[in-house]
Amino acid sequence: MTATKPLDVAGTVVRNLRVRFEGGRAVEIEGDNAEVLRGRVAKDEGGSRLGEVALVDREGRIDKTGTVFFNTLLDENAASHLALGNAYATHVGDEDRDKINKSAIHIDFMIGSDDVTVYGVRKDGSEMPVLRGGVWQL
Repeated sequence: MTATKPLDVAGTVVRNLRVRFEGGRAVEIEGDNAEVLRGRVAKDEGGSRLGEVALVDREGRIDKTGTVFFNTLLDENAASHLALGNAYATHVGDEDRDKINKSAIHIDFMIGSDDVTVYGVRKDGSEMPVLRGGVWQL
């Protein structure tokens, strides 16, 4: 996976971020200043696992500014994003709550752009576009 926007990790900007996952864990984290993110995800057992996958379209006001604010609470509204580390139990049913990833960290980074297409897979195995060109296809 390749990040589409720079990421601020405790005051250090990580650019050109590339993360390779294997067996549900980030096993390679590369890019400019990526050692800061590697150090952060090594904090605990769940730090290198996914904690969030969020699909975001391009229609929000944050994306339209064309600005990276280096503030996750703003920037995550501009593009689809992933987070390494802790998952939020808010929207998880009681029967699955013990299955979510737990970590002391939660670091979001943007993976969305108009060049990214997301497909859903139906029960029969067929694919359907969910997000294309930054626009919902549902």
